[in-house]
Amino acid sequence: MPSLIDIRRRIRSVKNTQQITKAMKMVSAAKLRKAQDRVIASRPYAAMLETILSNAASSRYCARSSRSVPAT
Repeated sequence: MPSLIDIRRRIRSVKNTQQITKAMKMVSAAKLRKAQDRVIASRPYAAMLETILSNAASSRYCARSSRSVPAT
């Protein structure tokens, strides 16, 4: 049977582990929140980029189709 000192040491060890785990959860939650904020902040840029690229692609297609084909 473990002695009183062993039991107290084990309790202290478990408490320390819980404290470390809680701190790690807080850090990961903060990192996740930061990443989500960055994604939300980049949405307008992504939408504008999509618009610009689709306009460029369609105008390039129109420019190709309106060219005259050289006679061979």
